[in-house]
Amino acid sequence: MLGRIFNDLDRAEDAVQEAYAQALDRWPRYGLPENPAAWIMVSARNAAIDALRRERTADAKRQLLANLEALIHADAPFDGEAMDDRLAMIFAACHPALNEETRIALTLRYAAGLTVAEISSALLVPQPTVAQRLVRAKHKIKRARIAFAIPEAADLPDRLHDVLRVVYLIFNEGYASWTHSNLVRADLCEEALRLAELLEKLLPGQTEILGLHALVLFHDARRATRVDDSGEPVLLERQDRSLWDGRKIERGASLLEGASRYRAGPYLLQAMIAREHATAATWKATNWRRILDCYDSLIDKDPSPVVQLNRAVALAYTQGDESGLAVLDALGARGALVGYAPFFAARAELLRRVGRRTEAGAAYSRAMELTHSFAERRFLQRRLAHLTSLESLTT
Repeated sequence: MLGRIFNDLDRAEDAVQEAYAQALDRWPRYGLPENPAAWIMVSARNAAIDALRRERTADAKRQLLANLEALIHADAPFDGEAMDDRLAMIFAACHPALNEETRIALTLRYAAGLTVAEISSALLVPQPTVAQRLVRAKHKIKRARIAFAIPEAADLPDRLHDVLRVVYLIFNEGYASWTHSNLVRADLCEEALRLAELLEKLLPGQTEILGLHALVLFHDARRATRVDDSGEPVLLERQDRSLWDGRKIERGASLLEGASRYRAGPYLLQAMIAREHATAATWKATNWRRILDCYDSLIDKDPSPVVQLNRAVALAYTQGDESGLAVLDALGARGALVGYAPFFAARAELLRRVGRRTEAGAAYSRAMELTHSFAERRFLQRRLAHLTSLESLTT
């Protein structure tokens, strides 16, 4: 909201940081407010008003001050409506005046609240590159006076591609964080699910919204079994399927049925893959042939390195580990996933399964170097230790 008023993300961020500083000082002494998020917003507005009053009151600043003061007396924007303030800011930040990768990074940082490290992991680019994109974007916004206005209803579909990608990346960071101490972050998973539900209400009948909503539901249904009591990841084949959320799986399947008559886009195809995992009675019952067919279709629409990585895993289960490993080796040779921990973890598993233990150990070690998740690192250490013990027994 403050970003839309100021068209100056630095000024808006300063106000929010001041509000957080006040919270750290007051909440321990007076207790947590009934609505912490609303408390932060009101405090940030007040901080922005105080900052503007201290400045010389040029006409532009007087107008900003009037806008901010009006907000203090206004009802909470979009309260109870499909377009709540978070979703509004995401639509506003996905501005076509910026190139796609820049506006995605900007939206993840200022509308979704992800850190530079988390955005770097999501976009598979180095952290300095993300930081540079953010700086350039802020300069362009100020220089070109790009307005962070909520698009008109008729213009929302034009920005939907970016908005869906942002929600997808928010969920990915929550469901499998390689940059955070916790592998699973419930707050981000729940926020992505909430945003997907809002999008469905805002733009009903959009196939890719249905696909993304179903995808998030299928994955989130398994969230409780993703990690063990110590926080370490549990492989899908070892998860207790009786603990999966059947209601979310049923809801996801219903959404796919409603979208099945339309041409499948990337999110719908990913949801179809997730459905195969979520509805298989056992790990052995997983229909890998159908999953591979979905990945083959997905590659035509999204030939990204991560999709190719996931397809390689499906290929290994249908045509053998050597086939999957050949695809991973080709990906590695292109250097697209050189800093992506899951690539090395997946390669280590396939190398282990074909008996190339020394190379598997090196891949496990590289995956450990690249992850900032303590839980994921402990998991990889155990896999490496087990591999090392097997190696010692055969020498």
